[in-house]
Amino acid sequence: MRSLCVEPFQNLSVVDTGARRAFTHCSSWKTNHKHEAVLSFPLSSPFRKSLCICLASSANLPVMMEEKKQTFDANEAALLVKELNESFRTGKTKSYEWRVSQLKGIEKMVVEREKDISEALYKDLSKPEYEAFVSEIAMVKSSCEEALKELKQWMKPEKAKTSMATYPSSAEIVSEPLGAVLVISTWNYPFSLSVKPVIGAITAGNAVALKPSEIAPATSSLLSKLFEEYLDRSAVRVVEGGVLETTALLEQKWDKIFYTGSPRVGRIVMTAAAKHLTPVVLELGGKCPAVIDSDVDLQVTVRRIIAGKWQLNNGQACISVDYIITTKEFAPKLIDALRKGIEEFFGTDPMESKDISRIVSSNHFSRLESLMDNYKVFNKIVVGGQRNQKKLKIAPTIFLDVPGDSQLMQEEIFGPLLPIITVENVEDSIDLINSKPKPLTAYLFTNNEKLKNNFVQSVSSGGMVINDTVLHVTVSSLPFGGVGESGMGSYHGKFSFDAFSHKKAVLYRSFSGDASVRYPPYTPEKQKLIRAVMNGGIFDIILALMGWSRD
Repeated sequence: MRSLCVEPFQNLSVVDTGARRAFTHCSSWKTNHKHEAVLSFPLSSPFRKSLCICLASSANLPVMMEEKKQTFDANEAALLVKELNESFRTGKTKSYEWRVSQLKGIEKMVVEREKDISEALYKDLSKPEYEAFVSEIAMVKSSCEEALKELKQWMKPEKAKTSMATYPSSAEIVSEPLGAVLVISTWNYPFSLSVKPVIGAITAGNAVALKPSEIAPATSSLLSKLFEEYLDRSAVRVVEGGVLETTALLEQKWDKIFYTGSPRVGRIVMTAAAKHLTPVVLELGGKCPAVIDSDVDLQVTVRRIIAGKWQLNNGQACISVDYIITTKEFAPKLIDALRKGIEEFFGTDPMESKDISRIVSSNHFSRLESLMDNYKVFNKIVVGGQRNQKKLKIAPTIFLDVPGDSQLMQEEIFGPLLPIITVENVEDSIDLINSKPKPLTAYLFTNNEKLKNNFVQSVSSGGMVINDTVLHVTVSSLPFGGVGESGMGSYHGKFSFDAFSHKKAVLYRSFSGDASVRYPPYTPEKQKLIRAVMNGGIFDIILALMGWSRD
């Protein structure tokens, strides 16, 4: 309750000090049909939340102040970018001390609010606590720890060799921050895939805005609150919302955009960035194949396939196994082993298992159901097939030899459906993979060294794992990113630092060693000498200085 004194409306005087300040600082206010005054404030104002104050015709009446949600439009987005750029131009984000303070803030946030993070992930995806810790919380904490340990080294200029043409000189490559950058994250790993790119942006010394996915609303809301609490709001911001908010952000000029999501939206992001010549990192997806030879340890292979499919957010991951290729002869044995493995991990009724995530939304459930019920594949199910729309659950489901032109084989599945495609010889799998757009990851299970080498050399993919799945993302010394349809650019570890840095080439020279050979007039003697210098041969230079040549 706040008190207003109206004597009359035109001479509105506010008794409450906070309300008086609100009226003083508002950018505009107007009455509506309910005789309310609606106050609006700029994004940077401490009173930026809209307030609705009831107007009364008599004095000293207590009235209720109601908070109203403010629309985040292109104007608000432009103001956000302006404020981030102003913060960046102060130079504070470039300092080692600021970067460390923000990294420690994230580390502290993860430790102190682990329970809140797990609960948000469960609300959004029914993500098991174990999976939330391993694939989200621990991954972010590990990234922070590595960045804190290595940041000084990453920030040091790299020495570079110089040529004879610049002698005497020295050179170095300086990593400098880009400015104000935008991170647009996705819903399947809504915490780690939001925070890890932000860690990269901070380590490189940028101001950063994060747009979390509205499809994971609990995590999005939590990130907004946590960033406000633990990080420097003048240089690190969160914008919540959906398509309209994202569109408003994309209309602005950023110094880099980092997007994680689908190729369809990736094209939209890249088109918007092209308008401002803004560089992008696109972490997309694709149909990640797993080729399984018949000479493998079948029990270990099956466990690792299950870990790379249904343990991985129930298949809702860009690096999850999208389809399997094996020989016709080996397929029955593999299917039987997968059936037993699924039962071992998730029980006789996986629909009741607490160790498997649900489908993120009714829209995604309907999409997956449509893939299952397609007339070309519905009779190809050999394992699973159960579903519960009310609970948004679909059991691990395996198909055998679905047609190549079916939707199941034409688009990224991003769910618990797993087609098995058979070939006569396992070597034929390479041509099959190469007939499709380049995947984010390709997996191979074999003991055949010749096949391993051929697979590595012949299959183009963002990343590759031999005899396991998904673990390459835990190795920070490896870049994580796609190629072709599966994306561009990479991050993780120092690659995150590099993704948000400009590598500035710097050449140092003194005022000595200023050779006349580089200046007019261009005499035949100078021409001989410059050719010798450019060719880099000491003997040729000596000959040229003596007026001789090899000719």
